[in-house]
Amino acid sequence: MTALTPEILERLKDALGPGGYLDDPADMDRYAIDARELYHGNTPIVLRPITTGEVAAVVRICADADIQITPQGGNTGYCGGATPDETGDQVVLSLSRMNQIRQVDALNYTLTAEAGCVLTMIQDAAEEADRLFPLSLGAEGSCQIGGNLSTNAGGVAVLRYGNTRDLVLGLEVVLPDGSIWDGLRRLRKDNTGYDLKHLFLGAEGTLGIITAVVLKLFPRPRDLVTSFVALPNAEAALKLLSRMRAATSDGVTSFEYIHRKCIDLVLTHIEDTSDPFDARHTHYALIECSAGREDSGLGETVEATLGEAFEAEEIANAVIATSGQKAASLWRLRETIPEAQKLAGLGLKHDISVPLTSVPTFLEKATTMAENMIPRVRVIPFGHMGDGNIHFNLSRPEGDDGANMMAKAHDLELAVHDLAVQLDGSFSAEHGIGKLKRDELARYKSDVEFDLMKRVKAALDPNGTMNPGKIL
Repeated sequence: MTALTPEILERLKDALGPGGYLDDPADMDRYAIDARELYHGNTPIVLRPITTGEVAAVVRICADADIQITPQGGNTGYCGGATPDETGDQVVLSLSRMNQIRQVDALNYTLTAEAGCVLTMIQDAAEEADRLFPLSLGAEGSCQIGGNLSTNAGGVAVLRYGNTRDLVLGLEVVLPDGSIWDGLRRLRKDNTGYDLKHLFLGAEGTLGIITAVVLKLFPRPRDLVTSFVALPNAEAALKLLSRMRAATSDGVTSFEYIHRKCIDLVLTHIEDTSDPFDARHTHYALIECSAGREDSGLGETVEATLGEAFEAEEIANAVIATSGQKAASLWRLRETIPEAQKLAGLGLKHDISVPLTSVPTFLEKATTMAENMIPRVRVIPFGHMGDGNIHFNLSRPEGDDGANMMAKAHDLELAVHDLAVQLDGSFSAEHGIGKLKRDELARYKSDVEFDLMKRVKAALDPNGTMNPGKIL
């Protein structure tokens, strides 16, 4: 690695011109700290190109001088994947100014966007064309599509539409040597050798910098039905999911699991929230179903299906939103859980996935394990049960400073991850690897798989200049 000399910095500045970079420490602070403030890096310059050609130009300069690059989107990630190290010898390359919707092809059901587009901007552009872009997650008002692609983001609609990877037809990528791969194809069938785009999806900028993407669009739902259901146990949630998918012809868009302790945190710390039921229950599901016609009869179908589930003792109670406002209030109980946990003080987060049938087993065993290791800890699991992704989070015991919990955090993390892997699951479901889980990746990947990853990295980025210290 080469130090960033004044001469190199001037070359980078000249390549971008005024407005194309930041070098005032006060302006750069937010680019050097991750969203959870777990990592505090340092950089002498934040590069802000506005075209793919400018990205390529600065990457070529860095490649020639052996300068390391930290690509960054909205900087909303949880694993430190977009944070430079502490040396001050890495440049941050922000895609935030590359924020143009290049094309919306409604008849082809595609949208071409630059990497710096905020996710809500893409959702809105699709809606203006009477189409749906289904990726939806908590940070959608600030995260950028390039970051979503680089982490293969999940969100609440994976059950019906898939992860971000499944929503991509083509990519434009600046490679580590500064060359540009133009793979912006709008085709759904293209059997012409290796499907290169998948190398860069989920790679967290370690193999190249995604600058633009062709995304799949879908018909916009005309009928949405949101329900909040109290369940006797986690096993009942799986039965209900299966029942709802069959009854609605796979019209279940989201199926979110929520434990009672999550609800308690939200009601305590988040304003304008209320319990949907008079009685307390331990397990809940937030379900959204959709259909393409307003007169689809979806509401009647959902109501009848919930009634059948009640008769079969698979649910304890249910409420169906009668308005968009009521639906929003039910979703608020789910969406504000991370904020409520933050307000509750010290906490631990685990982002795991297991096969759907193993979710109840995981919840039971992981909860028992956590409570045995940290007495009185508040276990607050929630997440996308429809695709087996559970955020197994913990909050410090009430009236406790959390010191004992934090002292055992590493051991607990290993135990939780071991359990997930034993159940044929993953220790990282949708938040990526970054810095945070790099050692975990080496621990759980087979020798063959890990070696293949290293060989791909060496082939595309032999000098290791692309987002070093992340993933591998």
